[in-house]
Amino acid sequence: MKESINQLLLIFFAGMFLFAGCATQDVVKKEEPIVPVAISAKPDEGASKSKTFDKPTVATTAVNSPNVKVVDQKSQPTKETSIADLQKSLENIYFDFDASTLSDTARQALSRNFDLLMKNPRAAIRIEGNCDERGSSEYNLALGERRAQAAVSYLTTMGIPSGRLSIISYGKEKPADPGHNEAALAKNRRDEFVVIK
Repeated sequence: MKESINQLLLIFFAGMFLFAGCATQDVVKKEEPIVPVAISAKPDEGASKSKTFDKPTVATTAVNSPNVKVVDQKSQPTKETSIADLQKSLENIYFDFDASTLSDTARQALSRNFDLLMKNPRAAIRIEGNCDERGSSEYNLALGERRAQAAVSYLTTMGIPSGRLSIISYGKEKPADPGHNEAALAKNRRDEFVVIK
């Protein structure tokens, strides 16, 4: 008796498996491109005035409306910025005194630079680390290099290939502001981004 129940269960599950396999073949359809369509919540003209609708009305004219923009991102190539425009758009980042860690403001500027670099995949950038006038030349060259490397690490972590980025440290040799007050010194503690290709 137990054997016949096991055989019946085996036949039952085999039939279910076979049936499920057949059903899957009927459900599979040929892949078709998905076309965005605007849906209207208005009922059909002949429908009753109740608040439930059997099916939405497809508003085919809404797709051509000036207020609705349908964009196929795959078919539109990304427009690269000219080198001059890219250079103007890249933002410098600034550091605290004797520091190479990125502040929140610096990270936000790097994120915007990242977006620009992603839109311009052929551009190569040199990151120039700079310091204020305090400290020895040797110390400031090392500090400027750490500052530039911090920006490279951030951008490569976000997805910019390291081959597109190079660094150089000018230490205190290229001040942005020749003044000696704190405002001038703060402008000199920076990374600059230069488009080289």
